[in-house]
Amino acid sequence: MMELRQLRAGYGEHMVLDGIDLALRPGEVLALLGPNGSGKSTLIRAALGLLPLAGGQVLIDGTDAAALTPRQRAQKAAYLPQTRPVPNITALRMVLHGRFPHLTYPRRFRQEDYAAAMAALEQADAACLARRPMPELSGGQRQRVYLAMALAQDAPTLFLDEPTAFLDVSHQLEVGRLAGQLARQGKAVVLVLHDLPLALSTADRLAVLKGGRLLAVDGVTPSADTIADESYPLCNEFYAAVRQDSGPDTPERKVYDWLSTDAGRSCIERSGYVAVQ
Repeated sequence: MMELRQLRAGYGEHMVLDGIDLALRPGEVLALLGPNGSGKSTLIRAALGLLPLAGGQVLIDGTDAAALTPRQRAQKAAYLPQTRPVPNITALRMVLHGRFPHLTYPRRFRQEDYAAAMAALEQADAACLARRPMPELSGGQRQRVYLAMALAQDAPTLFLDEPTAFLDVSHQLEVGRLAGQLARQGKAVVLVLHDLPLALSTADRLAVLKGGRLLAVDGVTPSADTIADESYPLCNEFYAAVRQDSGPDTPERKVYDWLSTDAGRSCIERSGYVAVQ
C-alpha cells in the first residue's frame, strides 16, 4: 500500500501541494478530481518520486520511498501521464518499455516480457495495433497503447492521469471497467478524471483537490448539505453531465435530483455554468 503523509511539493518557491494525507488501498479505485491547476498531476509526480518533496513523506508498504531505487519504485507503481513523446517504433515495442523495471542488465526482453506486453495490449483493446508504428496511430489508438504499457509494468499501484483523453465513449467506459477489474485483482488504481459521472460509476472513493489541499475524500454521498458546503466535488469547481434516466438509488441520480432544486440551480449559477435538461 502507498501512503502520502503531510505531502508538500511544488516548483521552486511555488508550493502546489500542502499537507496532503492520502492512502492508496489495494483493491480500490480512487478517482482524483479537481479543477485545472489544483495539483492532481503534481501529486502523482511527487508520489512517484519524479518531483522532489518539500515536506512529508511517501510510504510504500511501510517503507519510506526515499530509501528505494528508481527501479524498485517502478516495480511498485506504474504511471500513465497525460502526454508522452511519439517515438518511431511499433506499438508492441512501446508497450515493452513497461517491462524495463523487471529487466536486469544488459536489458534483453525475455519470452515472458513479450507475453506480458501482448496480454496488456489485449486488456487495452489494442492487440490489433501491435505491429503498427506509433506515428501512424490516431490519438485514441496511442492512448490505448500507452495504457497497455502501464499495464505491462505489472505494478501493485497504477496511476492513470486522464486515461480517457482522446478515447471515444465506448473505450472511456471500457477504461472504467478495466480499472474495476484491476482493483478486484488486488491493485490500487488511481484515476485522474474530469468526468464526474464516470468517476461516480467507476471509483470506490473520490479525492478532491482544490488549491493544493484535499477538499473531500472517501466517497461523500451527494446531498443538499454536502454539495452546498463544498464537501462534494461538484460545487463551484466542476461541471457534470448527469443522466436523467439514472437509477433511483445511484449517486448520479442523487446529483441530478439535487441540481433540480433551487439550491442546486444556485450552485450551478455560482459555478458559472448553465444547467441543460
